[in-house]
Amino acid sequence: MSVLKSTIANPLALAVLMALAGCARKEPAADAAQSADAAAAAAIAAKGHPLPSAGKSDVSLIGIAKADGGKTIQEIFDEKAALAGSKVTVRGKAVKVNAGIMGKNWVHVRDGSGANGDNDLTVTTTSPSLPDVGDTVLVTGTVALDQDFGMGYQYVVLLQDAELTLE
Repeated sequence: MSVLKSTIANPLALAVLMALAGCARKEPAADAAQSADAAAAAAIAAKGHPLPSAGKSDVSLIGIAKADGGKTIQEIFDEKAALAGSKVTVRGKAVKVNAGIMGKNWVHVRDGSGANGDNDLTVTTTSPSLPDVGDTVLVTGTVALDQDFGMGYQYVVLLQDAELTLE
């Protein structure tokens, strides 16, 4: 009888200890997310792609004048169907800059118009001079709609192949 008790008790005690040890090693959700972000960044860098800039949400958008003969970002979103395939000009501030992705530079521009969801215009350019986050830019490019590049990169409105001028 004592042999049977030790045969059952030892594995049971071992299982309890393993369960407790496993609980002690769980990472908090924030740490797990940071680990996942670090792993994704390492994978991007390993493939020779540049890491994206950290966008700034504190870039001041006060006093940005509408481009002569141009549109505001809100107007581009509001008139997107009529503007599809045509060239438009917009002035704004660069809030995020990603260089050399899929053979292009990607710049997120805001001008203070629009609301969440239609206040950030993504621009692709091959321009060799890129703005820093916070720089005012004048961009002229072709309006493209409903672009899906996979991996969650979908754009309702995109300004493609833009000429970009730092102001």
